[in-house]
Amino acid sequence: MNSRKKRTTSLLAPYLKCVWLDLERVPDPDAYPFCLPFLRDGFELSFDQSITIIVGENGTGKSTLLEGIAALAGYDPAGGRKGYRVVDHSEAIEVMGDELSVALRGAWLPKVTDGWFFRAESFFAVARFLDEANRPDPELRGGMQPDFLSHSHGEGFLRFFNERCQKQGLYIFDEPESALSPSRQMEFLKLMQMMDQSGHCQLIMATHSPMLMAYPNASLLSLSKYGLEPTTVRDTVHFKTMREFFEDPRGFVEAAIGE
Repeated sequence: MNSRKKRTTSLLAPYLKCVWLDLERVPDPDAYPFCLPFLRDGFELSFDQSITIIVGENGTGKSTLLEGIAALAGYDPAGGRKGYRVVDHSEAIEVMGDELSVALRGAWLPKVTDGWFFRAESFFAVARFLDEANRPDPELRGGMQPDFLSHSHGEGFLRFFNERCQKQGLYIFDEPESALSPSRQMEFLKLMQMMDQSGHCQLIMATHSPMLMAYPNASLLSLSKYGLEPTTVRDTVHFKTMREFFEDPRGFVEAAIGE
C-alpha cells in the first residue's frame, strides 16, 4: 500500500473536536499570551467541520492560538511536523505556542496528530532542511529527492503541500496567502477542496484573504477581544475594506494616505 494512503482510523475529520483553556493551569494570567483579551476569562473552541478558518485583526492572537494548537498536537510551534526541529527560534520568529499549550487542553476522536503546521515565516527553513538533507523524502512518491527551493515561493509552497496533503491528519496553516499571488490562492482553494473531499484531513487556518475565507462549507470564525464568533465573508472587515478599494482604487488610496 502506498504510505501516503495509510489510515489510522476510518472515522472522518474533524478529529480534534474541541480545545479549551484550563484556567487552573495558567501560570500567570497577566503574562503573555494569557493576558490576551480572548483568553482572560477562559476559552473554548469546538470544531464541527473539517475546515475551520479564523479571521481577525493583527494582534488579536490568531497566530498564538494556532501555535498553541500545534504544540498541543505535538508539532514544533515554529512550524513543521512531528520530528521536525529545523527552525532556529532565535533567528527570526517569536513563538508563544509552548507557553499557551501548557494550559491548553484538547478532546480528540480519535487522536490523529499526523500532518503539518505551516508558517510562512518558517517555510523556507523547513524546505531548506528537506532539500539539504541529501536523502530521499519517504513522504514523497517513490522516495523522491525533495527540491523546493528551486521554485518560486508560491510554486514551492503549493508543490510542498500537494505532495503531503494526501495523508490522514491535522493541518494547520498560519496566513498561507503571504506566500501566494491571487492566482496561486485560487490553486490553494483547489488544494483545500481536495483535502475537504478526502474526508480524512482536518484543516485549521488563520487568514487575511477574503478569497480563502470564502471557501464553501468551512466554519468561518472571527477572533476579537470578545472571543470567537461565527461570521460570514461579507461581514468581515477584510471584505468590506477590499470592496471599498475595488469600487474606487484611487479615491480609496488617497483617503488612506491622507488620514
